[in-house]
Amino acid sequence: MTIKERASIVSATLAELYPAPDIPLQHKDAYTLLIAVMLSAQCTDARVNLVTPALFARASTPRQMAQLTPEEVRPYIATCGLSERKAASIVETSRIIEERHGGIVPSSFEELEALPGVGHKTASVVMNQAYGHPAFPVDTHIYRLARKWKLSKGTNVEQVERDLKKLYPRREWGALHLRIVLYGRQYCPARGCGGTCPICSALNISP
Repeated sequence: MTIKERASIVSATLAELYPAPDIPLQHKDAYTLLIAVMLSAQCTDARVNLVTPALFARASTPRQMAQLTPEEVRPYIATCGLSERKAASIVETSRIIEERHGGIVPSSFEELEALPGVGHKTASVVMNQAYGHPAFPVDTHIYRLARKWKLSKGTNVEQVERDLKKLYPRREWGALHLRIVLYGRQYCPARGCGGTCPICSALNISP
């Protein structure tokens, strides 16, 4: 089976299982999405969704958040892990968005990745989900499954992202990102599926 055939099986199966995938992080605009994605680093989306309602009730705009101190933000996000670092990044990023970007989350990779606590994956999610820009964020689920399904031999997320972008058309990147994440959680988690999940079975992936 060629890599293109494998890629086709993956995309067809995922499209059937998740015809209209939605981002699992609760948000109402580009700013709250950005903050939620920042909080999701080394933390589950479910946990983030538990803490953001109270946080956004206190501050849901860059101006409101920038008026807080990291010490005031930290109790809201303490259960997300790395709370001291994240609180400092959230406050500083909010200040920069308010002062340098007129309170509007930047819509370019360069400007987003210049913000404290915002890496390429976070910027990619915001660019795709908030602004509709083609992007293929690669998280641990996608990195693991792309290698397991032999869609990439990349040894880091950057290489895997490049390989996946070559395999799939730009118009599919955003949906595929969400579908693979959802699939990894539901059918093929890190502990393994034993080769029995729909895609591993179709690709003859051994346990």
